[in-house]
Amino acid sequence: MKYSIAALTSLLCSAAAFTGQSSFTQTLSQRNGARSSSTLVMKDFPKPNVEDTDNYRQGEALSASFKSSLKASPSEKKKVAIIGGGLSGLACAKYLVDAGHEPVVYEARDVLGGKVSAWQDEDGDWIETGLHIFFGAYPNMMNLFAELGIHDRLQWKIHQMIFAMQELPGEFTTFDFIPGIPAPFNFGLAILMNQKMLTLGEKLQTAPPLIPMLIEGQDFIDAQDELSVTQFMRKYGMPERINEEVFIAMAKALDFIDPDKLSMTVVLTAMNRFLNESNGLQMAFLDGNQPDRLCEPMKQHIEKNGGQVMMKSPVKEIVTNDDGSVKHLLMRSGETVVADEYISAMPCDIMKRFVPKNWANLPYFRQIDELEGIPVINLHMWFDRKLKAVDHLCFSRSPLLSVYADMSVTCKEYFDEDASMLELVFAPCSPIAGGDTNWIAKSDEEIIDATMGELARLFPTEIAYDESWPATKKQEGVNGQARLRKYAVVKVPRSVYAAIPGRNKYRPSQTSPIPNFTLAGDWTSQKFLGSMEGAVLGGKLAAEVVANRAKGNPDKPIKEIQQHIIDAAASHVAKEPAGVKGDGAIAWGAGASFSTDNTDLLKESDPAQFVAV
Repeated sequence: MKYSIAALTSLLCSAAAFTGQSSFTQTLSQRNGARSSSTLVMKDFPKPNVEDTDNYRQGEALSASFKSSLKASPSEKKKVAIIGGGLSGLACAKYLVDAGHEPVVYEARDVLGGKVSAWQDEDGDWIETGLHIFFGAYPNMMNLFAELGIHDRLQWKIHQMIFAMQELPGEFTTFDFIPGIPAPFNFGLAILMNQKMLTLGEKLQTAPPLIPMLIEGQDFIDAQDELSVTQFMRKYGMPERINEEVFIAMAKALDFIDPDKLSMTVVLTAMNRFLNESNGLQMAFLDGNQPDRLCEPMKQHIEKNGGQVMMKSPVKEIVTNDDGSVKHLLMRSGETVVADEYISAMPCDIMKRFVPKNWANLPYFRQIDELEGIPVINLHMWFDRKLKAVDHLCFSRSPLLSVYADMSVTCKEYFDEDASMLELVFAPCSPIAGGDTNWIAKSDEEIIDATMGELARLFPTEIAYDESWPATKKQEGVNGQARLRKYAVVKVPRSVYAAIPGRNKYRPSQTSPIPNFTLAGDWTSQKFLGSMEGAVLGGKLAAEVVANRAKGNPDKPIKEIQQHIIDAAASHVAKEPAGVKGDGAIAWGAGASFSTDNTDLLKESDPAQFVAV
């Protein structure tokens, strides 16, 4: 949707008129003033209308096409081998069975989900690879929940964004989205009526550079990929304080990276969704662990409709014919898997290790070298008492932390009325992500100590001075009572692809130059970010390529490849693929609590993670 200058001017003027009304901009501490921490109760909100958007309708139409125009006749039915049981591989298989095909998912690990996988520790507590939030502006994910009949597993929260106040420890401030006001006016009002973060002048100064995004749409957004967020700000004269107040938090939440390293296309893509969809920024938590509550329904749908999901089935090699087409998959077990079509739903860093020697000089595969996963750390911290939490996602605006949530309040399965469990994203955590310290190479104890220090600084009236964690001693005014009872540190050395400036053009199309091989994954070319939504859409588009080909239709076009990639590909020295060494999450591009074996494996396979700073 595009808007006129007049409409946008009206938005700014009307919002400015409201900025004196402080009732919309109370901090949470003011709202909750007399409420003790122990009386906070979980409150879910009705599912918002996520269906009335162009993106949802496009996703719905594509879903429907698998059961209509792309539906295979018995003679068109294909056996499809899918490497990887993350969200993208599972989504791909789901839509292929809907189209009448026979997909088999080969997952190397003993758990599904990839970067949304989770597992239980010795106490039975769930450890998640990441803190995952579902947005109203996730149209293909929302379609998937509807198609599987599991919308009731989403716990929708109040429509607002919550920020910790760095200069006012223990307090929060919000962007409140007023019910009944459509996009983009609700977004503009939410920002302009907040009195705690930016002045009215700074807000008005921020708006003009964003107007071309609304008027020109995706063309303008894509054209900003060569600029970082801070470069875009300075080019268009945006106030420096918006970086400190908003963009740092947004960048770390979107791609675990600081704004001077993040492509502005990523921020504009997200803002475009939120500005064009009235409920796009409303957030939901899954009501329990991802393997049971999301991946299992996908697996059941696949198997009920003729597909298979194979666990503990690692692929050793993609074996090709002389003409470059895939001959079969060689499994570590020695078995060979023969199919009509083959799909990789592996992360970009793992796919690089599987590219066969006779594909290595093809520009399509050479461009993948320009992409790499970004490191991130996910923390679980169990305290001995209840903290004064909020039932929502919080943007910490901390140098070390990105977003966090008290899962004992936000999630039904993890609910605990007596004690809090914080799940926090620690980012940026490595020089690869633009950080000053290589936290990936540090011990769990060092990471938790630094985090406890930050929590003590942000919430001095709650976190106790604790000799076990020296960083709490360095903070002034710490007089709380909460002590850390238990923790888990999950390191993801290569998470979503690093969306640094200039990378978007290297994301490959799902269609490849190999006639029976297709790529899936959130890092492949699609209009959403490296995210759960991007993973589902990447898998869905890969399924469309295969289903379309099975109908005898011309292939979807291959995305244009940059000339310098084409020029360099011919002289590239092709080598036998490295393959994947070892077992478990780290070997296959996911996250895990580190053991000595995991550390040794990472040092061998990805030594860049241990560069000292």
